[in-house]
Amino acid sequence: QVQLVESGGGLVQAGGSLRLSCVAPGRAPSARAFSTYIITWFRQAPGREREFVAGISWGGGETEYADSVKGRFTISRDNAKNTVYQQMNSLKPEDTANYYCAADPRYTISIQRDDYAYWGQGTQVTVSS
Repeated sequence: QVQLVESGGGLVQAGGSLRLSCVAPGRAPSARAFSTYIITWFRQAPGREREFVAGISWGGGETEYADSVKGRFTISRDNAKNTVYQQMNSLKPEDTANYYCAADPRYTISIQRDDYAYWGQGTQVTVSS
């Protein structure tokens, strides 16, 4: 089992930037290492389904993005710090949502919400026009 804690959300004007962090604070000695989890970011706006935003492989060598954020968002990870980041540039009002970090000990990135066993509580991002 892995606990996930997101941070970095806030209020920003359109065109601005934010960096989200997802930390897995500590683990039991018998637990899987953070580096053996696929980590993804999903987001959910009011009245809408939770949607895939970005995902990163175990070692960080593979990434995947939703079409709506390609070229603007960058996902990265630092396994030594048990942390995944999402740099969000050129933010738009339609990026406004609660952003969730999700993890699963799978081998490949999935864009399906149901494929992830562990979730954080989310961090709110609000982009004003």
